[in-house]
Amino acid sequence: MEPLELGKDILRKARALGAQEAAVVVSRSTEASLMRRAGKLEQLQQASSLGASLSLLVDDRYSVHSTSDLRPDAIDTFLGRAIAATRVLEPEPERRQPAPELCGRYTSEAVLDRFDPGWESLTGAQRREQAEQLEACIDALPTRDQVLSATVYVGDSIGETARILSNGFENVSRGTGFGHGAEMTLLEPGGRRPEGSSYFSATHLGDLPGAERVAAESWSRAAQRLNSGPAPSGRYPMLLQNTAVGRILGVLGGPLSGSELHQGRSFLAGKKGERIAAPGLSIFDDPTIPRGLGSRPFDGDCLYAKPFPVLDQGVLQNYYVNVYYGRKLGVSPTSGGRSNWVVPPGTRAVDDITRELDRCIVVTGFLGGNSNGLTGDFSFGVQGLLLERGEVVKHLSEMNVSGNIGELLMSFQEAASDVWRWSSVRTPSLLFDGVQFSGT
Repeated sequence: MEPLELGKDILRKARALGAQEAAVVVSRSTEASLMRRAGKLEQLQQASSLGASLSLLVDDRYSVHSTSDLRPDAIDTFLGRAIAATRVLEPEPERRQPAPELCGRYTSEAVLDRFDPGWESLTGAQRREQAEQLEACIDALPTRDQVLSATVYVGDSIGETARILSNGFENVSRGTGFGHGAEMTLLEPGGRRPEGSSYFSATHLGDLPGAERVAAESWSRAAQRLNSGPAPSGRYPMLLQNTAVGRILGVLGGPLSGSELHQGRSFLAGKKGERIAAPGLSIFDDPTIPRGLGSRPFDGDCLYAKPFPVLDQGVLQNYYVNVYYGRKLGVSPTSGGRSNWVVPPGTRAVDDITRELDRCIVVTGFLGGNSNGLTGDFSFGVQGLLLERGEVVKHLSEMNVSGNIGELLMSFQEAASDVWRWSSVRTPSLLFDGVQFSGT
């Protein structure tokens, strides 16, 4: 059966066995990846999968089950066991599905444009050629003699998903994904081997940047690790590079969620409508961006996926509350998780911003660390650059940045103009003032 017909069949059987409500997701996908190193094919993989997941409400008891064995007899056995297992759980009437009028597609699949029809004619030879072009661009770098080793990656995927709910909602969607990148290891006097990498993802093959950019950025990121070390501890202006912004803003993910609010583990509880960041900082959730990596016509509860502000000029506007936690908290649901996070860009380039600062630290990446959603405190290892009036004076490593995310957001100064498009966090580089760094 096609995924939609298979999903309908599973739903019908679940209802016949006693499920008050059921939601079925049937997905099939194919992924291919290729890795080359030192001019040789190192790894080639292709895998296909087909599976189903089932959410059940039986006598107000809720459970979720999944299977990859979709033979008719196996499905019957799977459903019987799932229904029986659900009956012994504690009641959770809040798990009921949303009202049918809340579910649907706010934006059409055609507008979202998440499927590249060219995937179907993509050949293994073309994937190899893509990887070979990346290698050729690395070999053409004027600094190639400083590269100890280089590895290139190429990957793509296609997926089709059918969703069927007992409240009447059903949908079939398809999407594609493409990515390529490179990783370099350099040889440094003293035996150190600094590494750097660059990777890009897109829903359409033609949206990936050229091989020359991948090679150049991989070299640049590796070179920033040469002769790196810590700077003196202290407070510095911090320019968070666009590719690294998601790590810091991600600290907000837990505290904004309905589950953390309900369980009393969010420092943002009760702050809706209050200023939690500097007036210049806004974050919008926009699931309608054409070809966006986080774009979608509906959310995990199949609610209409509409744009909404998270922060608007520093004021907290919305939490991420799904249907279940909306009922628990007694509030209307927004969405259970983010789509594309968009921070509006500023008007100045990064170089123009840093030239006006006596000293600043540009954070280009993070290494480990942790955050506390109840207090907002965080501490992360960082990689980056120490700049004076826009000039690099030291490559940084073995340093930590720490503080409180609420205080950090209040210290926001300016957004640059360099929006990063190859992520669901579509933001420019961001400047913060007086951030605590620990080094020497």
